[in-house]
Amino acid sequence: MDKSETLMIRDFPINERPRERLINHGAVSLSNHELLAILLRTGTKSESAIQLANSLLTQFGGLFWLKEAALEEIMSLKGIGKAKAVQIAAAVELGRRISNLTYDDRYVIRSPEDGANYVMNDMRFLTQEHFVCLYLNTKNQVLHRQTIFIGSLNASIVHPREVVRP
Repeated sequence: MDKSETLMIRDFPINERPRERLINHGAVSLSNHELLAILLRTGTKSESAIQLANSLLTQFGGLFWLKEAALEEIMSLKGIGKAKAVQIAAAVELGRRISNLTYDDRYVIRSPEDGANYVMNDMRFLTQEHFVCLYLNTKNQVLHRQTIFIGSLNASIVHPREVVRP
């Protein structure tokens, strides 16, 4: 592909760029190479971050083998230096750790104080009322936390269906 045919991310319409699509539609709306392009942040003079991510996935035969690659192997691709290789390795390791989480790693709520402690750091300095739900399993382990409603300075109005739906 010659330089005149290279489509850089800045050439994409704003609503079709990976970062903006993630913001507007969530990470699940992106392909593997688009997610990887966000991690890479930049491409090269001749290749966009998306093309670089696609080259990386092609070289390793997809995410399965990329997760096993050594830093030196990742850096062997033109356009990927030490910093980008380290970012990829860190993201892979985070994914590995998340996939290995077990119920034993979940926070257990045995009292109202436990619930308050669970949300306190994030809510301590909020300037508006936030109605936050903690969804627990039968062992009182937190499965999910969701802000249902952000209210005014000192009030939140929430209908029960908003709590039960998630």
